[in-house]
Amino acid sequence: MSEDPRVQEALNLYRVRFGADPDVCVYAPGRVNLIGEHTDYNDGFVLPFALPFRTIIVGSLIKDGGSNKASTLISASLKGGPESNEAVFVVDANLSEGTPKWANYVKGTIVQYLKELPEGFAFNAAIVSDVPIGSGLSSSASLEVATATLLERLCNITSVTGVSKALRCQQAEHTFAHNPCGIMDQYISSMGKAGNLLLIDCRSQNYQLIPFGSSSSSSNGPVVLVTNSNIKHNLAESEYPVRVKQCKEAVAILKKTNSEIEALRDATMDMIPLIEKEAGKNSLVVKRARHCIGEDKRTLDTVEALKKGDYVSVGKYMTESHRSLQNDYEVSCSELDQLVDASLKIKGVYGSRMTGGGFGGCTVTLVDRSAVPALKAALMEAYFNCEFYEAEPSEGAGEIILDTKKGSSLLNWLVPASVLALAAVIVVSVVRSRR
Repeated sequence: MSEDPRVQEALNLYRVRFGADPDVCVYAPGRVNLIGEHTDYNDGFVLPFALPFRTIIVGSLIKDGGSNKASTLISASLKGGPESNEAVFVVDANLSEGTPKWANYVKGTIVQYLKELPEGFAFNAAIVSDVPIGSGLSSSASLEVATATLLERLCNITSVTGVSKALRCQQAEHTFAHNPCGIMDQYISSMGKAGNLLLIDCRSQNYQLIPFGSSSSSSNGPVVLVTNSNIKHNLAESEYPVRVKQCKEAVAILKKTNSEIEALRDATMDMIPLIEKEAGKNSLVVKRARHCIGEDKRTLDTVEALKKGDYVSVGKYMTESHRSLQNDYEVSCSELDQLVDASLKIKGVYGSRMTGGGFGGCTVTLVDRSAVPALKAALMEAYFNCEFYEAEPSEGAGEIILDTKKGSSLLNWLVPASVLALAAVIVVSVVRSRR
């Protein structure tokens, strides 16, 4: 396997900071969601895939940490991150939130592993990532999963499965970032499969592989073009928990007449009048429920269309998803709407939608490979300040075996996370030293 420049960068950072080679190298990818937005925390269905963007972490244990409580220094180089690039803390039961903000994702993940970590646990590490922050491509989940994978490799923790790793990282985000997210982002970062979308049942936490795409540039099949608006509105963080609350309100109404309704995943469109009767026909609770119920059906219909190679239907469901997110769930923004509308005017585009939490970030567009240049040109003319990623489904988190004995960063082989039950990634260059 050829050398990954991100690994070389992380190795160089580690060597400059610590004057030695690291023992472990792990990675975790970002993700894009083709369809199934804001359904994961409603026990619904999602259809994401892991991106080739990765967070790389290299690190080693501090052998003589013991009772001295050596402190961790994290030096971060965040793609698009304006915050301080350093954070220092001691790993123990008193670990708490602080600044810079991105370090809370690392701390929160470490807290989930405290029972398995040895006394006086300490490590040096460097992190490099090309997952863009604020793009809706899950830079936070990749950091959490990468951190989890590093801990597992450093401490030889073998009892954690891919799903349980994802659950720990989700809990880290709940408790240290106060984001009541579903499991999708951490799940796909942990367990993504090259060449496949994952249809994830967020209730059972099982998945189904949905083959998609070809790495061959001569393929006649459609490609997924991710377009980064380079916009992130402050509403994203404050409005997310509001949507979660509104969905729970809808469930509480339905549960009064049907005790089997545990989440909006259990509801159907013919139940909407029940919510309207109590909350009001034009209430926000009705609109949120209508999106989630419809989105689950669109996601399952998309899977069936993909199996048949019916990309016209896939595109239709994607565009319907965007309109629902725009009008019923109200998490889009003018910039995302502009990108979607401009995309849909191009011959060869099947469908387009916002992806991620919303209020900025990226759109995802299904387009014939031959039409990609025209689409990019049209979006640059209509929007100007955007970046493009032609995305192929990639592998989830894992370990990269290093050969540093010859003073190089030669990658001998790659071990997928699905085999080792590992995971990890973010956009940082991390480092750690003794106090």
